[in-house]
Amino acid sequence: MTTSPSKQAHKQIPFFTYLSLTALVIWLLLRVVLWLQVGPAQLSFGQFLHTFALGLWFDLSALAYLVVPFVLISILLPNRWRTNKWVKMSRWLLVWLVTFALLFGAVSEFIFWQEFTTRFNFIAVDYLIYTNEVIGNIRESYPVPLILLIIASAALAIILLAGRYVSFQHEAYTRKKKLAFLVSMIILPILSFKLANVDQMQVGTNAYASELSGNGVFSISAAMRRNELDYDKFYKTIPADEAAKVMASVGANRTPTTQAVLDVASMTNDDASTLGPFSRRPKNVVLISVESLSAEYMGIFGSKDNLTPKLDAIAKQGLVFDKLFATGTRTVRGLDSLTIAIPPIPGQAVVHRPNNNHLAGIGEFLKAQDFATYWIYGGYGVFDNMNNYFKSNDYKVVDRTDFDAKSIGSENVWGVADESLFNNSLKVFDDNTKLGKPFFAHIMTTSNHRPFTFPDGRVDLPQGHRDGAVKYTDYAIAKFLEDAKSKPWFKDTLFVIVADHCASVAGKTKLPVAKYHIPLIFYAPDMLRPGHYDRVASQIDIVPTLLDVLGVKGSEHFYAQSMFKAQAEKAPQRAFISNYQELGYYKDGTLIVLSPKRRTEAFKVDPVTLDSSPIAVNPTLLNEAIAYYQTASRAFKQGELKAGFVK
Repeated sequence: MTTSPSKQAHKQIPFFTYLSLTALVIWLLLRVVLWLQVGPAQLSFGQFLHTFALGLWFDLSALAYLVVPFVLISILLPNRWRTNKWVKMSRWLLVWLVTFALLFGAVSEFIFWQEFTTRFNFIAVDYLIYTNEVIGNIRESYPVPLILLIIASAALAIILLAGRYVSFQHEAYTRKKKLAFLVSMIILPILSFKLANVDQMQVGTNAYASELSGNGVFSISAAMRRNELDYDKFYKTIPADEAAKVMASVGANRTPTTQAVLDVASMTNDDASTLGPFSRRPKNVVLISVESLSAEYMGIFGSKDNLTPKLDAIAKQGLVFDKLFATGTRTVRGLDSLTIAIPPIPGQAVVHRPNNNHLAGIGEFLKAQDFATYWIYGGYGVFDNMNNYFKSNDYKVVDRTDFDAKSIGSENVWGVADESLFNNSLKVFDDNTKLGKPFFAHIMTTSNHRPFTFPDGRVDLPQGHRDGAVKYTDYAIAKFLEDAKSKPWFKDTLFVIVADHCASVAGKTKLPVAKYHIPLIFYAPDMLRPGHYDRVASQIDIVPTLLDVLGVKGSEHFYAQSMFKAQAEKAPQRAFISNYQELGYYKDGTLIVLSPKRRTEAFKVDPVTLDSSPIAVNPTLLNEAIAYYQTASRAFKQGELKAGFVK
């Protein structure tokens, strides 16, 4: 009997082999697409080969885990069932589901890459936890039903095409063959666990290449395991006594609040050097942390796009900090800096960690001295554990659930429009005035966040894009300040406008310094003369500076500098930047980078462009970087950042 040509064209392969090949092809195509998206010129030919070779290694390592359930199905399937029609149909249905899942994962990674230019990491883990905001954000930003339909159709097309050329083996499995599969199912994941880890995602100093070499499934699994990195276990250390000497040499020998009970009755500060350009001390502070406001968006820092015309005008009436750098890449890391002024210790931000209550931060210091302290957020503060963190650190929490529905003109899943947030903030401050208390308020905006929607008719740019959202936030902040001018508390209030982080941290290096440059403006026309602060400073330096300006003692309990005092004393200029794993120390035009597995690197930073190039590690700067991060990490772990107050 002659076999038909169509039957001869079919090649019989094991079920799990087909699925493995499908996964490898989809992951390879995703890597190619991401490579084309960042630009082929970003990788040299050698880096290209290294990246794709490493990529295959990580793809195989991920596959070693994912193939296990399908091998198990093949082992457990009775031989007498293998030729049944329903088994064949079930196999193809399962193939469609797996193909759909793989394509869905690839599309998800592509979208994640557009936002962060990384494989799945700590952020993706957070997104799996806070599904309401994340899924809502995706639904408002993308045509989800259409995307799902396209993915489902593509998966169907793939299996229909494959069905023309392959079929699944259906001969009986001998006991010997089943035993071989069983042994493989046990050995492969063990080998992957022992031999592969995300620290191998390293292609020289090219961050694009290193991220492209990864596999999203493998990376997110590693992120779940490494949600908190123990500094002493993963990073280079020095003896504790040596670290203490180094900290003293750079003027960072803070006094732990747990070593002595702080008597708030005597906590006043009349040191004139802490006032800087202020003519008198403010009574109130309103700190506005602006979502994703990169310095590069603003005209005062060279932008020609006219996205922040109102903030640029406000800056001319205030004090502009020219060289301030964010500590991290997400809001929670900025919140650490703007509350407890701690260098960005590795792993999760302190906002997320257990035992993060009653820390010696600006909220605790001011609340202990009879300030009203507020955390005001335009979204749902349950996200990222923000409400719990601020409430347990002596702030009165106000989020969108506390806003009168009539006061909300526009909102999306991420939060109310910024002008609604500011209008509700004005009401809070007016109500506080009746109590006769000075106040400190930390306001967090949300409009400059995907899906980038805002009320119509406010700016001359369309919704749905970051440029329009930046310009709307610019409008909303200016309107808030204008409305505040009519309030009795305005003349005694310092307004602080600062970004929580930049919009993007993509770059060839792991820590591209330019992508951490954020704006900081002090605005208080009745007591602060306009000007510029041109020293390099860190986001963590804002807290002790505000305490000093208010005339409150406490700045000596932080790792950060009080900026005006540091300027008067000509203290060393430095900044801290990080991305959860890599820890950066920027000083004297050099960036020291500490990485897991106790790796250290150094880069020369161009003072104008902030571009980096590798150089030999300076031992002095290296020890300073280690001392800062090591002591800060241990202090939090050992409870030394807790506040101890008596009244």
